[in-house]
Amino acid sequence: MGCLKLEKVYICSYTLLCICYKSKNKQQTNKQSRPTIITTKNTMPEDHHHHEHVNSANSHSELAKSVVRSSTPLNQRPVSPYTLNPIVEEDGFSWPSFGTRKRAEETPEDHQKRIDRISGAVKTILEEIGEDVEREGLLDTPQRYAKAMLYFTTGYQTNIMDDVIKNAVFEEDHNEMVIVRDIEIYSLCEHHLVPFFGKVHIGYIPNKKVIGLSKLARLAEMYARRLQVQERLSKQIAMALQDILKPMGVAVVIEATHMCMVSRGIQKTGSSTITSSMLGCFRAHKTREEFLTLLNRGR
Repeated sequence: MGCLKLEKVYICSYTLLCICYKSKNKQQTNKQSRPTIITTKNTMPEDHHHHEHVNSANSHSELAKSVVRSSTPLNQRPVSPYTLNPIVEEDGFSWPSFGTRKRAEETPEDHQKRIDRISGAVKTILEEIGEDVEREGLLDTPQRYAKAMLYFTTGYQTNIMDDVIKNAVFEEDHNEMVIVRDIEIYSLCEHHLVPFFGKVHIGYIPNKKVIGLSKLARLAEMYARRLQVQERLSKQIAMALQDILKPMGVAVVIEATHMCMVSRGIQKTGSSTITSSMLGCFRAHKTREEFLTLLNRGR
C-alpha cells in the first residue's frame, strides 16, 4: 500500500506539470481566456518513477520561472526621485530642476522672452478649446497666465542659503521641541497643473542650534512654489531642515485640499489629504506621539 500511494504521488506530480504547461501555452496564445483544467488517466510507466522523482523539483522551478507575469505600475518605467540627489548643492540651490540655473541667471530681456513663449503656448491652448482669443476678456489672458505661472514656480530659482536661511541659524542651549503650526501653503499638482493648498506643521528638537521661526515658513513656501506632489513636499521640507540644522529630529505634517480631486475626477469636495515625514528621534513612538498631541491641542 505504501508503494501504491507513492506511485500515485509521482503520477499526480507528472499530471500537474502537464496541466500547467498546457495552461501556460494557452495563456500566451489568448491571455484573456481562462486556462482549462484537464484530468488525465494514470498512464505513466513504472520505470519513469525514479527519474521523475529526482527531477520534479527542478522541473517545477523552471516552469515557475517561465510563467509570464503582468507588469505593475511600479515597474513601468525607471524613475529617479528628487530626494536621492544632494539636498543643497554647492551654489545654494536645493534639488534644482533642469532649467533652474538658467532661469535664476537670466536678464530682464531673457525673462520677457520666456513670458512671451509661455504666452504663445497659452494662446494655442485657448484656441484649441474653442475660445476666441481676440475677444476683450481674453486679450491679455496669455500674458497674465504666463506671469502667474512664473510666480507660482518661483521656488525653482530660490537659493535656499542666500534667499531663505541667510544668517538666521543661532547657537542656543535648548533641547526641547519647537513647533510652528498652521503655515499656509499654495502649490501646483504636477499631474494636472491645478492648485492644492493647506497647512504645514513643522517641529524639531534642537541640537544646540535653532533657526529663526519665520525661516520655517519660508522653507515651506520655497518648496511649495514648484510643481509638486504632497508626499515629496513633506519629505523635502523635513530633509532640508535636518541637513541645515543637524537637529536631533524633524517632523513635518501637511494637511491639504487638492483641486484635482475636488473640481474634477471623483469630485469629493470634503476630502483632504494628510502626509507626514518624521526624521531622527521623531521616529520613536513617544516623541511622535508628543508632537501629534501638541499639534491637536486647542482644536
